[in-house]
Amino acid sequence: MMRSSRNAAKIAPSSLPGKPVSASRSEMSEVVLPAQTNALGKLLGGHVMHLVDIAAAMAACRHSNSYVVTASVDSIDFRNAVNLGEIVILKSQVNRVFTTSMEIGVEVFSENVLTGERKHTTSAFVTFVALDAKTRAPMAVRPLIVKTAEERRRWLEAAGRRKARLALRARNKRSDA
Repeated sequence: MMRSSRNAAKIAPSSLPGKPVSASRSEMSEVVLPAQTNALGKLLGGHVMHLVDIAAAMAACRHSNSYVVTASVDSIDFRNAVNLGEIVILKSQVNRVFTTSMEIGVEVFSENVLTGERKHTTSAFVTFVALDAKTRAPMAVRPLIVKTAEERRRWLEAAGRRKARLALRARNKRSDA
């Protein structure tokens, strides 16, 4: 991630108006087709990761009103398989905003089209960096306005994940030297 650009964070985050979590919420869905499945008729994990990245990018763009790039995936937890012919539904929202980055939470569900049964299949946390449209350098992101207890819980937990992510990055940097 580019953090030391002269153009990074030209505008102080506090000078930007905040946006509520609800403004970033995004949802997408598609039917699972044979080309997206393995030999057992289950949605490929790599395809789920691709969809997670798209859904997370939508939420990040909605919040920042800017181009965004994926900086890291903190975790992706596969809980249940998604079957051929089911609808896969992805829901995303910004959990927390830092200076130029945002943590996005994504939940994935499967829906059986015959019974209507829904299952929570996957959860993921993805970090995006907002980029200036002209310079493509990281830019400050507007603050996040949390209103509900659930939004506050996600906001608090995101700080812990960021701390762990930055500590891992520092350890990896030391071992590369």
